[in-house]
Amino acid sequence: MSVNIAELTVGQDIGSRSITVTRTDLVKYAGASGDFNPIHWNEAFATEVGLPGVIAHGMFTMGAVVQLVTDWAGDPAAVVDFQTRFTKPVPVADTTGTPEAGAVIEVSGAIGALDADAGTARVDLTVLSSAQKVLVKAQAVVRLA
Repeated sequence: MSVNIAELTVGQDIGSRSITVTRTDLVKYAGASGDFNPIHWNEAFATEVGLPGVIAHGMFTMGAVVQLVTDWAGDPAAVVDFQTRFTKPVPVADTTGTPEAGAVIEVSGAIGALDADAGTARVDLTVLSSAQKVLVKAQAVVRLA
C-alpha cells in the first residue's frame, strides 16, 4: 500500500490491532536480542525485585507496536524516527502453567502532524495493556510519497 500525504488529515485513524505476547515470545526475543535479564523469564526473580511478575522486554514492545505503522505505510524503511516513553511494564502472566499464557497489547494510531515540505507524517500511537497506558508519547515519523 502506498500512502499519499496529500490525502491525509491530522486526526485521521490509521488502524488498530491487538498483539498477544506469550512467554514463548519473550524467550525467542531474549535469544535474538541477547537480553536474558531474569525479569523477562523468571517469575520468582521478577517479583523479588518488585515487579508484578515476568514482564515483556521494552524493545520487544516497541517493535511489536511500530508494526502497525510499518504495515500502514507499506514499507518499514519509510519509518524515519520512532520514539516513546515507557510508563508501565507489560506483565506476561503464566495463568495456565503453559508457555502460551500471556498478555495482550492494544495499539491504535492516528495522524498527529503533517509536514508537506518534508513529505512526512507523524503518527501518534496509543498503547494499552490491561486498559492501562504502557507507552506514552509513542510517535513515529513516516516519509511518504
